[in-house]
Formats: sequence, C-alpha cells, structure tokens
Amino acid sequence: MSMFCYQCQEAAKGTGCTIKGVCGKPEEVSNLQDLMIYTLKGIAVVTQEGSKVGAKFLAADHFTMNGLFMTITNANFDEEVFIKKIKEGLALREEMKKELRSKGVTLDDLHDAATWTADSVSAIKAKADSVQVGVLATENEDVRSLRELIIYGLKGMAAYAEHAYNLGKENEEIYAFITKALVATLDDTLSADELVALTLETGKYGVDVMALLDAANTGTYGNPEITEVNIGVRNNPAILISGHDLKDLEQLLKQTEGTGVDVYTHGEMLPAHYYPAFKKYDHFVGNYGNAWWKQKEEFETFNGPILFTTNCIVPPKSEHIERIYTTGASGYPGCKHIELNENGEKDFTEIIEHAKKSNSPTEIENGKIVGGFAHAQVFALADKVVEAVKSGAIKKFFVMAGCDGRMKSRDYYTEFAEKLPKDTVILTAGCAKYRYNKLDLGDIGGIPRVLDAGQCNDSYSLAVIALKLKEVFELNDVNELPIAYNIAWYEQKAVIVLLALLYLGVKNIKLGPTLPAFLSPNVAKVLVETFGINGINSVNEDLEQLL
Repeated sequence: MSMFCYQCQEAAKGTGCTIKGVCGKPEEVSNLQDLMIYTLKGIAVVTQEGSKVGAKFLAADHFTMNGLFMTITNANFDEEVFIKKIKEGLALREEMKKELRSKGVTLDDLHDAATWTADSVSAIKAKADSVQVGVLATENEDVRSLRELIIYGLKGMAAYAEHAYNLGKENEEIYAFITKALVATLDDTLSADELVALTLETGKYGVDVMALLDAANTGTYGNPEITEVNIGVRNNPAILISGHDLKDLEQLLKQTEGTGVDVYTHGEMLPAHYYPAFKKYDHFVGNYGNAWWKQKEEFETFNGPILFTTNCIVPPKSEHIERIYTTGASGYPGCKHIELNENGEKDFTEIIEHAKKSNSPTEIENGKIVGGFAHAQVFALADKVVEAVKSGAIKKFFVMAGCDGRMKSRDYYTEFAEKLPKDTVILTAGCAKYRYNKLDLGDIGGIPRVLDAGQCNDSYSLAVIALKLKEVFELNDVNELPIAYNIAWYEQKAVIVLLALLYLGVKNIKLGPTLPAFLSPNVAKVLVETFGINGINSVNEDLEQLL
C-alpha cells in the first residue's frame, strides 16, 4: 500500500485509494498532504501551549486555514507546492517555539508532530511516506473514523473561513476551535464518546463559519436575488472562472472591463450571478457548462483560458494545461499560479492577454436557468410561500443540496427530481443542482419548483430558511416541518455542511450516493441510531419513505 486516502465519496471500492486517488492524486501528493496535516497538528500543539500564557499566533491560524484548504479533494495536485508549504510550516513552528521560550515557556514532552524536522526534500518525502503520519497511524478503527470525520469537517470549515477572510471577515473563535480539534486528534486518552462530542462541536463551528461567510458575501456584494442566468455564449474571446472565491471573480471582472474579453462562470461559481454587485459588469455573460466533473469536455469547447480559484480540478488533458491558471489554495503541475502581489491584490494581466488571442467559446447549449433563492430572497417571498403551504399547494420541501460527481449512480438524483409530485419544491445549494436545475419542473403559483440558494456554503441559507419556517408555523422541533433531506456528497465541504445540520438538530437525512468510507461500522451505527442518517435505495423506495 503506497498511500491511503478515503476522504471523498469516490474512495476506491468503497474503502479507500491505496495506489492512486480516483480523483487523480498520485501517491506522492497524497502522502505529502498527510504530512501537511500532521505538520498543522504540530503547529496547533505549539499554538495551544502559547494560549496558556496568553500568546496569540494569528499568522499560524492563517497558515493552518490555508494548509487545510489545500488538502481538500481536487484542490491542489502540485507536489512542489506541498513540499514548499511543509518547509514554511516547520519554520513557522520553530519561530513560535522560539517566541514562547523567550517568555519562559518550557516546551517539554511535545508530540512528534510538534518536534519532527527535516533538512532536505528527501527527508520530507521520507517522513511523508512513513506510516506514522498517515490516516492508518491510528490503529483503532472507531477512533480513526471519528478523528478523520473531525479532520474532514475542519477542512471544509477552513475553506469557508478562507473565503470570508479574503473579504476581510474572520472569527478568532473559529481559529481557536480548529487548533483545539487538531490537537485532540493526537490525544490517545480521549474516549470515543468524547470524540463524538467533539464531532458535534465541529458542526457548531460549521454553522458559525457559514454564517461568517454569508455575512462576508452579502455585506460585500449584496443579498442574492432572483436571477435568470444565460447559458449560451457571445462571439467574444473569454475567460472561464471556476471554483468558489468571489473576491477573485471581482478582481477579474474589474481587470477585464473594457478589454473586449467576456467572463463566464463554471461549476460552483454559477451563483455569483445572483449577487447585485456583479450585475453592473456587461461582460459578465453567463454560465458555461455544468458541474466540475464535466470540465474536460467543456474546456475543450470553451477555447479560452480557465481560472481555478479553488477546487474542483480534474487532472486536465496535456493540451489544456497551458490554458489553465490557478490561484489561492488550488494548484496543478505545469499550470501558471497567480499569487497576491505586494499590494495584496492579484494581477490577472497574463490570463487576460491569453484570452485576447483565443477563439470565442463554442456554444454547447442555450437558454436560461433561474437561481438566487438565498434566505433574504426567500424571506421576501415568505408570505407567498407560507400561504402556499397553508393552502396545500406546497405539500413538502425536499432539501437536495450538496455535491455532484461523475458516478453513474448519481443519475438517481435526476430521476428523483423528475418523479417528485408536482406539489413539492426542491431547495438546493452546491453543484448537486446540476442534476436537475435545467429540467422543466414548472412552478407552484409562481414559485419555481427548484429554489437554488447558491454554493455549497449557502446550505446555511437552507438551514436559516428551515428555522424561520419553524418559527412561522410555531413548531417546537425543526423536524416537524414538511421538509425532507436527500443530500448528495462528494468532498469535505459537504462533511462540514452535514455536521452543521446535525448540530442544528436535523434528523433522518438521506446521504448518498454511498455512505462515507471513513465511517466505521460502529460510528455509522451511532449516526443511524442517534440522527437517523441513512443511505439511498431506489428512487421509488425513497420517495415512498420520504413522502
């Protein structure tokens, strides 16, 4: 076994990738990512020692946030980047120790994660290849399962925290929890019950970080509003922007203004069209293509350069590499990476000049899709929605948020949406919506039957909507609402969304297309018995159960 990774839904054979990731991640990168996490745990140990004497290490918090984000599935495949980042982490950790010792702090008996060092690339690689730093270093299956569930929740949390930070919003309590949780995953004295409690606490901070990002996005760009998004093309050269980071999009739109270059969104960047602040850009044309896993064929026809602001990268065809640019936590070998300049901004001149020399996109579809149903917009329609429920025009809401993926089994979600009764409404967020957002499902009294709240992090909006409906209908429990949950997952941001929903008390969630490989039988049993989490069956069986 040259690697072991089971953090995403595509884990090989439903157990884990051991030779190469199904995502395309080679063993060298997988092991370096494990070492990256191990290094971050060591930094957390030192940070926690500092907190005992009132010392704060905000630089370490930011480094940890970005380091966690880089290890999310499909975010960064660049071996050299991880080696560089690990070196930076070791140097930062030692500087922190030096500062603490100057304050009289004795740093004895620290965990190996906080003491290991390497003086060469080969030493880093040797450490990365050791069993000590990987997932399987924890021998007890249930403890391992809970530790990894927490780590994957932290990865999703860090992703959302970084998006908020890029817009000038941060919460030091979230950083403190990340530190606490990372250290806890090294503590062999913690019982399974204590780790279960920490898992739920991870969900609590998941709610907090999504609220933070929601405030950052809406405070900067306005509340999303009902919007028709063009899915056709114009006859201009163009840039395709993928990922999730709205700050990167804003800078790109400003720098392309007046250049004759159009900008299209791809995948999870689609909801950017719902924000009022972006509607002033005439060259912000529409959305091109579908969910992340179709990018190889869609990049072929787009013709122009592509900017990845975060995950989800599919290892590209060799002839596409020179057209792909990365920034932030994303990266791929051979692709140009755009860093922050000395002014804290990003200079997209190179990709803009590249676009000018490219052919315009080839049209692959036409028409419009509608979205923008985040919590503020739904509250604006609250009277209409409540009346539809009271009159029986809307019998039930189905939350079908989460991730899309390339497995054939995900056709289930299209069929499920098509077979839902006409008196039901789908609430969605995340790229799972691409399985049904272009279907003609009609409306109920002017309310579309698919209400798209936005990106995966906007699942927070769906929780806020549910809590508001609970208040309106004067119910004691959110589970008394006519809402069913049929969630699709793929990577670690979906994990923090799930933990957030569990923290909010939501029960009986269907999770598919398969249950996570990192859930041991005993941990899965706890989730089933305590929260009613269950997997999907056939569409007809699940409809009968949920209706």
